[in-house]
Amino acid sequence: MSRIGKLPIEVETSVKVSIDSATVSVQGPKGTLSQKLPLGITAQMDGQQLVVSRQDDSKSQRALHGLSRSLLANAGHGVSRGFSKELEIHGVGYRAEVAGKALKFSLGYSHPIDFAIPEGIEVKVDKNTRISVSGYDRQQVGQVAADIRALRPPDVYKLKGIRYAGEQLRKKAGKTGAS
Repeated sequence: MSRIGKLPIEVETSVKVSIDSATVSVQGPKGTLSQKLPLGITAQMDGQQLVVSRQDDSKSQRALHGLSRSLLANAGHGVSRGFSKELEIHGVGYRAEVAGKALKFSLGYSHPIDFAIPEGIEVKVDKNTRISVSGYDRQQVGQVAADIRALRPPDVYKLKGIRYAGEQLRKKAGKTGAS
């Protein structure tokens, strides 16, 4: 039995779960998410718990059991409390600011960079160098944070660029030069 798949999902009282034949919709104070279940995976409510079960013990069913349970647990957590990622900008003159539905970056290029903020995502900038990305869809929050980081990935020689908060970088030694 899958260690993760067999665990029940505690559903908060503010969250409403509706189960169709192959789709589970989760609605909460922050928004609504729906997750399509793979073939052979079923979900049912048992009081205030959501239980995910599989049809048989085939390899593909075992692989999808824990995945489906984790996706549903993330949906329940997201619509009730939400998710967030923190990023830091390091470098002289590197900064960001929110301008309407876009982020404006100055990252050492010859031009400023405009990054459009997608629907369902909230971005805050603190002290021009700390970016907080939050939303109710965990996958979308992670993807937006990765897209922002990709605008200027951290340089291992100078330690400049955009990185996740708490991300540790090892500074590499440059060329020693002719002596």
